[in-house]
Amino acid sequence: MVGFCTEMDQRDGSCRVTLDLKPQHLNPIGVLHGGIVAMLLDVVCGNTASAYFDRAEHPFVVTVSLNTSYVAAARAGRVTATAQAKGGGRSIAYVNGELHGEDGLLLATATAIFKRIRS
Repeated sequence: MVGFCTEMDQRDGSCRVTLDLKPQHLNPIGVLHGGIVAMLLDVVCGNTASAYFDRAEHPFVVTVSLNTSYVAAARAGRVTATAQAKGGGRSIAYVNGELHGEDGLLLATATAIFKRIRS
């Protein structure tokens, strides 16, 4: 289990994902593993996309595309991912995300596209 925490704000549809770094989150050279960075950004962007479609219903979405840029490394502390919906339509949402270290340092960015799944 990774152990991240997801917080949704129903008022504005924003999402925040935090993770307190532990040894299992680090790669062999002691920095936050890139796969975990991508996962945190996917989670925060996906929740933001879902809220973009409907804050009350929070519909299911799937990732169509997730492009991640790694900017800096994190070795310890808490990392926080946030995202903003940039637009879309009835079934597609475009979202930008950022991951920051405890000190506010930008660690990574993401651009993502999500598709709403209707049941």
